[in-house]
Amino acid sequence: MSGDIKLSEEIVRSLRCPVCRSRLERRQADFVCLSDACRKVFPVVDGIPVLINERDSVFSIQDFVQDKETFFGRHSRIERLAERWLPKLGRNLKARTNSREFARQVLALCPRPRVLVVGGSIVGEGLEDLLARPDIEFVETDVSTGPRTALICDAHDIPFCDGTFEGVIAQAVLEHVADPWRCVAEMHRVLKSNGVVYAETAFMFPVHGAQYDFTRFTYVGHRRLFRAFEEVASGAVCGPGMALAYSYQFFLRSLSQRGPVMRRLMYLAAVLTAWPLKYFDYWLVDKPYALDAAAGVYFLGRRRETALSDREVCASYRGRTA
Repeated sequence: MSGDIKLSEEIVRSLRCPVCRSRLERRQADFVCLSDACRKVFPVVDGIPVLINERDSVFSIQDFVQDKETFFGRHSRIERLAERWLPKLGRNLKARTNSREFARQVLALCPRPRVLVVGGSIVGEGLEDLLARPDIEFVETDVSTGPRTALICDAHDIPFCDGTFEGVIAQAVLEHVADPWRCVAEMHRVLKSNGVVYAETAFMFPVHGAQYDFTRFTYVGHRRLFRAFEEVASGAVCGPGMALAYSYQFFLRSLSQRGPVMRRLMYLAAVLTAWPLKYFDYWLVDKPYALDAAAGVYFLGRRRETALSDREVCASYRGRTA
């Protein structure tokens, strides 16, 4: 049944209609909802099922039928060369360690856990070792086609039945969704009891992704977002040095009103002068003040049935602004 797609037979059986959550039937070139009240048809494009609830999504199925490669814009040639040959302005200091703990947590649930990756069209920084593990089955989804995309879906309506996965990963995703609270509720729904979630989300970071960049989270705001999960670990994932470097880059680019060439030159100037700032984060990232000025925050936790109260969320604050 699923020979031409990247999903296992068991995962295909767990798929549900993103509109009404009824079962889906696989046909030659599409999936069809079996509910008589719905009967929505979802195409398979180049081996990738496109399960989008167009009623509630900023994306349409036709976007993917037309082979729209990405929704986050293309970098200029100068920017691509700079990313390849010049030092990077930031570094993810926690993902590698956190991903090892994530693997330990999900493997404690069963011998071969299934993990949903939301925003998984490419390998995220620091997740290389985790995603290479043969003892974990990863289902990599996105709203963008990429080398690892196995399923196109919107996190607002995750097209799987309840309790399908032992784990969910959402790295640099929740700032790009219109309603992150609904997306986290969907992650909670598709996780098994005690299932594990890992998320990294932007805080002190400029807009990226143009019109598909919606939200930022403080540490406490991020904890509230995951209030229906028991914390395993949380904190800053990228520190204030990286935040300062990117703010400086966008400051320089905003000075130019003379077209794209000058903005790209400003981009290069920022990269060449600000890249050492990220090294301060090796010293700063775990300090309380850094939590209040971090480029991004992370949360690793286990699914629970009851949510923290707002009073309990506030009590979790570990920064030091005063």
